[in-house]
Amino acid sequence: MSQKVSPIVLPTIALSLMTVVSAVAGLNMALPGIAVETEATQTQLTWIVDSYTVVFAGLLLIAGAIGDRFGRQRILVSGLTIFAVGAIFGFYQTNPEGLIVARLIMGIGAAAIMPTTLSVITTSFPPEKRGKAIGVWVGVAGGGAVLGLFATAFLLEYFEWNSFFALNFGLAITSILGALFVPNSSDEKIGRLDWFGGVLSVAAVGGIVFGIIEGPEQGWDSVESISGLLVGTLALVAFVIWELVAKNPLLDPRLFKLRGFSSGALSITIQFFGQFGFIFVGMQYLQFVAGFTPLEAALHLLWMPLVVLPGSRLAGALSKKVPQKILGGIGLAIFGYSLLHFSQLPVEFDYWYFTAGILMFGIGMSLSATPATLAITSALPNSKQGVASAVNDTSREVGSAVGIAILGATLTDTYKSEMKSATEGLPLEIAEKLESSVAFTQLDAPAPLLQVWDGLVTSGLEAFNAGVQTSLTIAGWTAIVGAVLIAILAPSKVSEVDTN
Repeated sequence: MSQKVSPIVLPTIALSLMTVVSAVAGLNMALPGIAVETEATQTQLTWIVDSYTVVFAGLLLIAGAIGDRFGRQRILVSGLTIFAVGAIFGFYQTNPEGLIVARLIMGIGAAAIMPTTLSVITTSFPPEKRGKAIGVWVGVAGGGAVLGLFATAFLLEYFEWNSFFALNFGLAITSILGALFVPNSSDEKIGRLDWFGGVLSVAAVGGIVFGIIEGPEQGWDSVESISGLLVGTLALVAFVIWELVAKNPLLDPRLFKLRGFSSGALSITIQFFGQFGFIFVGMQYLQFVAGFTPLEAALHLLWMPLVVLPGSRLAGALSKKVPQKILGGIGLAIFGYSLLHFSQLPVEFDYWYFTAGILMFGIGMSLSATPATLAITSALPNSKQGVASAVNDTSREVGSAVGIAILGATLTDTYKSEMKSATEGLPLEIAEKLESSVAFTQLDAPAPLLQVWDGLVTSGLEAFNAGVQTSLTIAGWTAIVGAVLIAILAPSKVSEVDTN
């Protein structure tokens, strides 16, 4: 029989989750300011965002196992503390390299926080209340990203870009206070932790993402790009082989034979590939191309949480009657169509066109996310909920990291290619700067280029918009293909929680 859960547990879990999610999404509002103030290139901007996500995704499996073994409350508080330290460090940085380090530290903390939030729900709430609680979790995970964007944008109206890090510090400290009331559940039957598997998971995610991000900057045939992709791929293969023979694997690959488990993980990976890839390029579009302030840009996304939060609760109720194959497949198809809609964004901003895309985006995300999460958690017994929540979160963060990397690389590659003709004949140093980031077109014109500067600015905006369109086309078709796969592979029956 489940113990009585304190009413403060779910709000604390939601706030802790908000802390983690907003750290990915909110920073996108500050990217234009960071680019101008620190002279970061487009590739460095991608790393500032994705360094957090890479270490976050790579450490999730081992962090979930540590929480299961030593206590979920302990790992939650520890993660929040590390996160707060990273946020304070980032607040005082003035160069791209320092910001990348700060984000790495925050990613370590986030890896400890996120799997704990879902595993606390699945082990503390009784089955009859679990679907509703998971619906809240999914709603915060989806809509919370935009609320984080809005909070960051509001701060940026009055303060500098580093106020983003102050916001993250405040959220972490507040969450630590609430975490005192979270049950410290654990699984004493867990044996030795699979540290080697943890190292391989970090190498796999880190190597692949490194190779993707460095491709446009160094060249796809460069040592950096090829080495990163090769190391990541070999580490991934080694991880699968090791997990098959390890005595206490972080993730038994055989679990993916369970159709609910594998289809749920696939759906979530695709959803967050598109979601955070869109946020990364979309926020830059709204500020660089459309010319909005951070707050104005955030206001254009406000419809998303207004749709996702109630939509996720509705999806939680529908999941009791409608299988993921149908509900999740339809949701992912709507999500994919919204991204294809965004892939036609014009240089001249169209409010109603953009808003229609946001509404479809939110509906698709809410209808696909809840059934996918329930499919994963319902496929495994209570004793394995740490694994279930870690896989759920790893799918999200791997999808986010790869989405930001691929769409960011596509944006960078397309922008550089489109700008080459416009910068032909310019002094080499100026040409390289203009080709490295559209942010340099936002600066005052250099004296020798006063006569042609307006044309260069226009070319920069058109080149950047072409990159946005190309990257979101990739995201949209990825989601459409995913919807077809879910309709084929997902179980026909409604997910039921295994309490054995």
